[in-house]
Amino acid sequence: MTLETKKSVFVELGKFLSQFSEEQSVQKSDVLYNDIFFEDFKKLIHLSQSHNGWYTPEQVYFALQSWAAALTEENLNKWLSQYEADFAQNDSKEKTVALILAGNIPLVGFHDFLSVLITGNKALIKTSSNDQHLLPFLAKYLIAVDESLKDKITFVEGKLENFDTVIATGSNNTSRYFEYYFKDKPSIIRKNRNSAAILTGKETHEELEQLGEDIFRYFGLGCRNVSKLFVPKGYSFDAFFQAIFKYQDVIHYEKYANNYDYNKAVFLMSNFKLLDNGFLTLKEDSSYASPISSVFYEYYENLEELQKRLENDSEHIQCIVSEKLTTDSIAFGETQKPQLWDYADNVDTITFLLTTK
Repeated sequence: MTLETKKSVFVELGKFLSQFSEEQSVQKSDVLYNDIFFEDFKKLIHLSQSHNGWYTPEQVYFALQSWAAALTEENLNKWLSQYEADFAQNDSKEKTVALILAGNIPLVGFHDFLSVLITGNKALIKTSSNDQHLLPFLAKYLIAVDESLKDKITFVEGKLENFDTVIATGSNNTSRYFEYYFKDKPSIIRKNRNSAAILTGKETHEELEQLGEDIFRYFGLGCRNVSKLFVPKGYSFDAFFQAIFKYQDVIHYEKYANNYDYNKAVFLMSNFKLLDNGFLTLKEDSSYASPISSVFYEYYENLEELQKRLENDSEHIQCIVSEKLTTDSIAFGETQKPQLWDYADNVDTITFLLTTK
């Protein structure tokens, strides 16, 4: 397969995914193989919550629409154009890349899957027990579009064997196991990361409302979810709580409510001072990783000192949300809309796959 052919296959997948939304899923006449896949995928979307209680239809639809928006010819060309020299010089043999995927949010491992196939390699995939159905279904669709992919995609349930390279995503604990187990293989090993927002007190209601999207999307389970706020000394959270009130319905979801009740009780029993609006607790804490239904906050006195701190802590941070207060800031409400060229842990997967022998 040429690179252009591979790109065209994923463009077709993007068109297929674009048909599915929370408001209404409607078949489009120009989408390939709808007669085979459309109705079955609709059923799978609504079954997802039975496979993983956090995968509500709303969250799954959001993930699908995000990938539909990403998988366009324009985006694929823009993403891959920066690697033209690497593709041209890539004379290494086809590699089998073992992918150990996370399952915290729907299709969280799709970018690695895409990167392996778009670079002409084989994907040997071990899905998370929390996300075993969506990616295999989309793989079947890709194979229907181009049958040559059948030999490029393998899902395994047991031990991973006969592979050349590894991309593994897990927790800080599992990463130590991965680093030991795969010490003799070229690898990308991803650990826990969290995202933070810097507030100044000058944010508009709309910006704070959009920050709520960064906090509550996927119930806060993703590494791109904001779990830590940096606020100036004397900051009042009144405007923040007013703006995020639109997300109050999250407490009606049982799994989230259980976490809210449990984590709030733990904090109170430990005599921690909390700010609480009935569906989110705020706790002053220097850590980046807050539990579900809670966000940590920390006061700062000097922006330059905070920027240096964040640079020093970069290995723990996935995204920084602010009004352009850092060089790599993401706009409010945009953390869960990464582009194809936004790499997890800032590790360039395409360069790794094209240059590793």
